[in-house]
Amino acid sequence: MKKALAVLFALGISVAYAASSYHVTLYKPTTINGTQLKPGDVKLELQGDKVVIKQGKTSVESTVTVENGTHKFDASSVGYVGDSSDNQVQEIRLGGTTTKLVFEAGAKTATGGGSH
Repeated sequence: MKKALAVLFALGISVAYAASSYHVTLYKPTTINGTQLKPGDVKLELQGDKVVIKQGKTSVESTVTVENGTHKFDASSVGYVGDSSDNQVQEIRLGGTTTKLVFEAGAKTATGGGSH
């Protein structure tokens, strides 16, 4: 009985710390921490205060602040920092969730929009 409880506890902890994955479409070339991403689909893996963005064999990580709103976003959307020529993003709202990823000011981060 104790062994079964230990296994269930371990399983519960691993699920709680698992990364959350989302798909977003980039609509223009994007630079994240010096790494160039092409327009197209990317996978976002949220790991605590970091997001790992993957496109094919390319992978890049950025620090984010995760905020939870009061209502679900209908679709994924991206907010940019001003009219930046290097496509800096201020935030990504994840469609189908209440989650908003706010990127550090001045960091080169992901751009684009799409659905979850």
